[in-house]
Amino acid sequence: MAILQILQYPDTRLHTIAKKVAQVNDVTRKLVKNMAETMYAAPGVGLAATQVDVHEQVIVVDVSEEHNQLQVFINPEILSISGEQDGEEGCLSVPGIYETVRRADKVTVQALNLNGESFTLEAEGFLAVCIQHEMDHLRGKVFVEYLSQLKQTRLRAKLKKRRREAL
Repeated sequence: MAILQILQYPDTRLHTIAKKVAQVNDVTRKLVKNMAETMYAAPGVGLAATQVDVHEQVIVVDVSEEHNQLQVFINPEILSISGEQDGEEGCLSVPGIYETVRRADKVTVQALNLNGESFTLEAEGFLAVCIQHEMDHLRGKVFVEYLSQLKQTRLRAKLKKRRREAL
């Protein structure tokens, strides 16, 4: 297994729309293992393939306290949403930045598992938010794009300054 490089906002590759996985195979399973290892090492609770510069519809999520309940969603689709909640979100592609975003409180998602079998999951609360957040990545959207233009401009300036100081 390998730790993959996570793209950092505002990298334009984060805006690439992911393609459906044609067939779940050993290459897909290896990607999932590497993504999971990368997510746990970061540490994070979710990761989309887009964030590691693989533009296929694959996300991994683990919101458990012990980080031992990995959930894999291949070619995920949201079938229904309900309710609303405002919550603080962060992102491995936007390290150290946390902002309040409004999301659906409940989602029903259909996807394929590692065996290529279809399943449906009803999620609510934090898990629902994580699924929506990661699915946004597959559509080329980063959570900070829900913020006002002013906040986005300030955020880009802050990140640019941070990168300069790191050099």
